[in-house]
Amino acid sequence: MSEKRYVGIQNDINGGMTATGKIIRDAQIFGIIDESETCEGWLSQGIEQLWDQTEKAWQPYGYRVGALPADLQERFLRIHGEAVKRAKAAGWSGEDELKSD
Repeated sequence: MSEKRYVGIQNDINGGMTATGKIIRDAQIFGIIDESETCEGWLSQGIEQLWDQTEKAWQPYGYRVGALPADLQERFLRIHGEAVKRAKAAGWSGEDELKSD
């Protein structure tokens, strides 16, 4: 049995608005991976390593966008803004994230 591989942010559910999608976008923001990297075909270990690297990159800024240097803030707003537009075009509304059970 082969290990499950990630489908790629472009093929992820909710237009990529998932925890894995956020890790990938944050890794792009910090330059850990290229902005064109979708992580398609990656094993879970690779995604976990990416998560560890993005966690370390966020730590000096207290996980706050407002604490990022101007160039990283701009990149954050651009990358996440484009992702939201793509996700909405794919039918994602964000409503599920606002619901409490």
